[in-house]
Amino acid sequence: MTRPKFLELADAVLDTEARAVSALRDRLDDEFVAACELLLACQGRVVVIGMGKSGHIGRKLAATLASTGTAAFFVHPGEATHGDLGMIRQHDVVIALSNSGETPELLALLPWILRNGVGLIALTGNRQSSLAKAANADLDVSVDAEACPLGLAPTASTTATLAMGDALAIALLDNRGFTAEDFARSHPAGSLGRKLLLRVSDVMVTGDAVPRVTPDTSLADALVAMSGKGLGMTVVSPDGRQVDGVFTDGDLRRTLDADTNLKRTPVSDVMTQPGKRVQDDELAAVALQRMQQHAITALPAMDSAGELSGVVHLNALLRAGVA
Repeated sequence: MTRPKFLELADAVLDTEARAVSALRDRLDDEFVAACELLLACQGRVVVIGMGKSGHIGRKLAATLASTGTAAFFVHPGEATHGDLGMIRQHDVVIALSNSGETPELLALLPWILRNGVGLIALTGNRQSSLAKAANADLDVSVDAEACPLGLAPTASTTATLAMGDALAIALLDNRGFTAEDFARSHPAGSLGRKLLLRVSDVMVTGDAVPRVTPDTSLADALVAMSGKGLGMTVVSPDGRQVDGVFTDGDLRRTLDADTNLKRTPVSDVMTQPGKRVQDDELAAVALQRMQQHAITALPAMDSAGELSGVVHLNALLRAGVA
């Protein structure tokens, strides 16, 4: 096969699948609304089922629902008839995925689902199928053709099902008032979770680790305090709580350029005042943004009373994975 042929086939696949997804817009009807209402009213959990490739899509749908505020999990239909039906309870809602709507393993579960009054939403490619007719709401994910040249491998149909499932999950997310912070709580180990959950107070240094000098401290002694803490700056404070300013590596360079007497000059003469600051209850990502904006590497952190509570350094933010 030649290079142009590879590209030609790939282009045809993407075109077919794009048309399959685009066609779903015209099928967002009362059935979709009924599915959303059923899921929002669900007092239990959402159980997603599907066989084969539909099962793989079902697992992804369950994961998307779970991470966006809808308690959901996947159950394999074959395992369900061998004991896992106990995972489905009366107040749950089942989402069943089947392109044909006649998958035997799913149909075998219908009598139990209907007998126990469990809500049923179907995503099928045939609204006249047994599964579609039994469902409280059937979402039409039919396609004109699969992207496979043989018309056999589930390709466009699974893509359409995936897209409709995403539409369902996001419609629920919006109606639940689900926020970015809610999303982060279910992804605490991810970079998004760290950016949306980690506070300045979680990564700042406190107590004796904070370099601080009084305004009348000589530059020579200020340098000792600054170098001893390894933060590239020192807070200038008259009482250890109020912050008059900061003395940084940048201030030091400007001082040396001016040939200033280090022993006789008080730090208050050359400090940056009032200096950039951050609240200790703000997101660590806010501190990072402020540092990047002003090309600095450390910020005094202030508490709700406006007093010094610590210092947050760029290295701490990097170690925490905020950057």
